[in-house]
Amino acid sequence: MQRRNILQWGAAALAVAASLGTAQAQSFPAKPIKLVIAFPAGGPTDITMRALADNASKILGQPVIVENKPGAGGTLPAQALQTAQPDGYTLAQIPLGVFRLPYTTKINWDPVKDISYVLNVTGYAFGVVVPADSPLKTWTHFVAWAKANPGKLSYGSTGTMTSPHLTMELIAQQLGLELLHVPYKGSADLMQATLGGQLMAAADSTGFAPQVEAGKLRVLNTWGAERLAKFPDAPTLKELGLDIVQNSPFGIGAPKGTPAAVVKRLHDAFKQAMEQETYRTALARYDMVPMYMSSAQYQKFAADTFAREKALVEKLGLAK
Repeated sequence: MQRRNILQWGAAALAVAASLGTAQAQSFPAKPIKLVIAFPAGGPTDITMRALADNASKILGQPVIVENKPGAGGTLPAQALQTAQPDGYTLAQIPLGVFRLPYTTKINWDPVKDISYVLNVTGYAFGVVVPADSPLKTWTHFVAWAKANPGKLSYGSTGTMTSPHLTMELIAQQLGLELLHVPYKGSADLMQATLGGQLMAAADSTGFAPQVEAGKLRVLNTWGAERLAKFPDAPTLKELGLDIVQNSPFGIGAPKGTPAAVVKRLHDAFKQAMEQETYRTALARYDMVPMYMSSAQYQKFAADTFAREKALVEKLGLAK
């Protein structure tokens, strides 16, 4: 009898919790939502995520306010989730660098288990650019100059341990090059430094597209499986003899413990926001495309990527 009462009480408690979760989702959101992104204002991430947030605001009936939190290789928004209330009102962009963090820095949280993954929205296309007047006209010139001048060819990235930085280090390792890496907080700062002659080259997402189209920068290579439609003359790394393909999906996470019904409400709203023309147009400006993963698919991607990034960091000898 006592066991039956306990089971009945447990079932009743679960039913109450479920109804509270449903009620919370039905009334959610009742105030503005904060979306923290990992890179500065004015860059491709900022511009495309603001377009997405604007679309989601209209669907959710509350403002989705973008807050820029650059630095630390793009991992600060994910770290901010660890102290935020799990109520759906604080969201974060999750760049690939988040999955490398435990291998390079001592942290007390787990990127796979301690984030509620909402959905993936897009991914970066990457490449290497030089100023238009650079004597490094092609990738062959770049490699030859670097080999003749060890440690002197300076290139910038959007931060230490970001995908552009690690991929360039992998390229350098495979080609036997010694490059001089200079980290920046985001694409906007990096492009200013490259155009200003402070760097010989930049490894970046295609935030460089407007500068290339204006004739100020030249693309030496791109890092996808195929050439980019916007830069058909730029070879891929595979075409240049390097068995490397780098694309970098990113999406939106919420704090661990956010009610499933609230995660679903956010997922549905942002998925609808992704499908609108204003978002697709903003992405196209940087040769990016919508790259949808559901909450379950994104959670699996996080686990798979966490394991893969461990192998990359160890291969480059950067694990701590």
